[in-house]
Amino acid sequence: MLFARQWTSLCLLAGSWTGAWARSGGLTEDPDIKAISLRTHSLEQPYLDSDMQSRWWDFGGDTIIRTDKHIRLASDKPSRDGWLFSRVPLTATNWEIVFEFKIHGQGSLYGDGFAMWLTKQRAQPGNVFGHTDKFEGLGLFFDTYKNNRPGTVFPYIMAMSGDGNTAYDKDNDGKANEVAGCSARGIRNSQIATKARLTYFQEQYLRLELQYKSEDEWTQCFEIPNFKVPPVAYLGFSAETGELSDNHDIFSIKSKNLYKKNPGSSNPSSGSSGGKAASSITRDKSSGGSWTWFFVKFVLFGLALTGAYVGYTVYRTRQRDRF
Repeated sequence: MLFARQWTSLCLLAGSWTGAWARSGGLTEDPDIKAISLRTHSLEQPYLDSDMQSRWWDFGGDTIIRTDKHIRLASDKPSRDGWLFSRVPLTATNWEIVFEFKIHGQGSLYGDGFAMWLTKQRAQPGNVFGHTDKFEGLGLFFDTYKNNRPGTVFPYIMAMSGDGNTAYDKDNDGKANEVAGCSARGIRNSQIATKARLTYFQEQYLRLELQYKSEDEWTQCFEIPNFKVPPVAYLGFSAETGELSDNHDIFSIKSKNLYKKNPGSSNPSSGSSGGKAASSITRDKSSGGSWTWFFVKFVLFGLALTGAYVGYTVYRTRQRDRF
């Protein structure tokens, strides 16, 4: 009976370990895509090193870093602006960036919003959500205050492709510059973790998905075909407040380099042209994923042999005791 109990415990342990491995991201929804984390463009608590600096990020303006909570780009006070930028450019051909943020405050009147950047310029304060105007690259604006855009529900999220010469149409909330966008009512003061997932495949598409309605429910905001992001661009975030204000917080940034295992396969974006996306296009899958699964099967096979041997030994022992 002792051997039987030990065998049962081993089986349960192996089963729980296998299940945990599967849930942790060892399985991928798209077998043709492999994702590798980019440390240089990711950021999580406690955000700073022991010398109160970050190896891969710079920050400035009115940015406040709470190592146990968040990075607050702009506080719920008038005339605040702050920024956070990567120290090295993002050079990956295909990538995915997921960031968790929160826009919140007490008042019924609030503003102005925050932005995510992938531009050739870095850490240059200005009047476009805390960043310089006439930028070159991608600007993704989370605009919470309507200036002059009739018929549009705010908060509003839009993408702008900057050529280095064109100014942002601030008086009309970027209407003249918009490449794509969507309304996101409920994204401010949301009761769940609000996240954005931006996926880019060179010369194929740029897609933005949002989580703000419920956990693990991703709503597609837009997908732009044949969009071009500068091959060398700095990743950054900035926010500003004017006479009206809000808290604009960043909790985490997770960037991944995406690889196609079969370059000749179909476009990864096919079959997801709109509506809700239940989960990410890919999950982390290390290069040793297949070896890990082989090892799991090997261990389970070994446990099975051990159980058979133990069972046979117990049986023989009982037979000897009987006779």
